[in-house]
Amino acid sequence: MTENVRGKKSVIQLQNVVKHFGENTVVNDVSLTVGQGEVAAIIGPSGAGKSTLLRCINLLERPDGGCITVGDTRINAGEEIGAKDLALLRRTAGMVFQSFNLFPHLTVLRNISLAQERTLGRRRKEADERSMALLERVGLADKAKQYPNRCSGGQQQRIAIARALALEPQVMLFDEPTSALDPELGLEVLAVMKELAIEGMTMVVVTHEMQFARDVGDHLIVMAEGAILEEGAPEDIFVAPSHERTRQFLRAVLER
Repeated sequence: MTENVRGKKSVIQLQNVVKHFGENTVVNDVSLTVGQGEVAAIIGPSGAGKSTLLRCINLLERPDGGCITVGDTRINAGEEIGAKDLALLRRTAGMVFQSFNLFPHLTVLRNISLAQERTLGRRRKEADERSMALLERVGLADKAKQYPNRCSGGQQQRIAIARALALEPQVMLFDEPTSALDPELGLEVLAVMKELAIEGMTMVVVTHEMQFARDVGDHLIVMAEGAILEEGAPEDIFVAPSHERTRQFLRAVLER
């Protein structure tokens, strides 16, 4: 944990993070702090670098510059990252993707338990008990013995959330978790995320769900062309954005 931010201990701190793909700068000198228990929602046009920034937080993408601190793990770009530090970082920051990334040949229960056995060293019985508790939490205890392809997209995404939670992360990262779902199924996933927010889970959410960003987010970050245009309280930005590019984006998404 680092210094206080908005009255809370910071759990995530990015300092001057840069990411290039070839000659393209996808994330350009981004600094950002997320406090404990905050929901930070990242919005912006396609190609803004939002998902790449999120993937830099748990080093699914290795940044080319800057420093990333998650919990007690600090990573400086350009320095060698030990396997122990990388494993700790990814345990600290659970991630839920646009696609569900479930193993199709394993039951729902095994999808959640296997990571606990491999990563946390839990015995199968203990892991299964934890998995069942999480499936109950996301409303899917009755799906434990089924295979993912027998579940709807919304159910699969809720299973993916349960799997990430099984490793007891300090932070949850969500990369447009409802973008592959129709609106009704997306609501199932958003309901689970709202419950996590109420329970005090620190979350960073890249989203196109403006209502979620406005109602559930504590901290709104607007990105374009790899950089942060503005950030602050969601209501303030939605009502009176300070940047013309933000105004254009909000008009486009809210008036269609």
